[in-house]
Amino acid sequence: MSKQDNMLAILWMLNSGAKITAKQLADKLEINIRTVYRYIDALCASGVPVISDSGHNGGYSLLSNVIRAPLLFDMEEKKALLHAALFAKEAGYPMSDVLDNAATKLKMYSNQEQKQVLSRHLAGVEVINHMVPASVQPVLADLEWAVANECSVEIAYRTGREEHAKNRRIDPYGIVYWNNRWYTVAFCHLKKELRSFRADRILTIERTAESFERSEGFSARESFLHNLLPDAAGKEEWMAVRIEGTADALDDLCLHWFLGHHLKERTANQAIFTLEEENVHRYVPSFLLPYGKSIQVMEPQSLKDKLVATAAELMEYYQQ
Repeated sequence: MSKQDNMLAILWMLNSGAKITAKQLADKLEINIRTVYRYIDALCASGVPVISDSGHNGGYSLLSNVIRAPLLFDMEEKKALLHAALFAKEAGYPMSDVLDNAATKLKMYSNQEQKQVLSRHLAGVEVINHMVPASVQPVLADLEWAVANECSVEIAYRTGREEHAKNRRIDPYGIVYWNNRWYTVAFCHLKKELRSFRADRILTIERTAESFERSEGFSARESFLHNLLPDAAGKEEWMAVRIEGTADALDDLCLHWFLGHHLKERTANQAIFTLEEENVHRYVPSFLLPYGKSIQVMEPQSLKDKLVATAAELMEYYQQ
């Protein structure tokens, strides 16, 4: 580790409250004991109140209750950070190696009792998520760098409808994780508009010498959702969809990424959604079919007819 890392490590160990000898510090950090003395002197010179007790039970310690730096976390903060790291890794966080290193440091600079508590809490939490392909991580790392540095990139991108990838230059404005996938919201120079690109469909990515300027206050999340969900402005053909069913099924529908956006009323045994008429017949049947008999569409009749027709098409398809 670097000098800064070692000095921070010493500070963490001293912050545990127990006396630690120079030899214990040297063994723990795998450095020369004389180097420990130099680091202790440097900490003292910087204003850290290190207490040195000589004798058989001597060692180094810190003056009680003097450290309040935000880098020194209490147990609840450590637990929360390690749990958050677990979620980030399962989501395919692009800098997982760095995240592992940070989590290791966090546990390393805890005393034995704290380590045992953290281990118990970590053992009780697991995350089951869609497996992100390993090839996506370097793409995400390059996208994150491009977003932070406002740098245009050249990508080879293949949509779900195309057999071959197309080369295009994009200005990545932000990265979004949604529905088990990573996306970048970017200005596409080919289409001359703001678009969303799935990271797992970016086959190659290269930095360019071109830069861009992102508007102040731009939100990739809001832009992504705006493109994903219909805009009510100027729409007149809206239809109420009334659904009855079990409490669990209705709860699930109300949290649905699309239907939840249009929830107007919810009671114990029914939910009412208001949607554009075209979307009711185009998308809603496929959203509702998986719920089977746990729900029942009460109105409109046209949606009930569409559900019957869709189910009949599926039955005919699988009977062939």
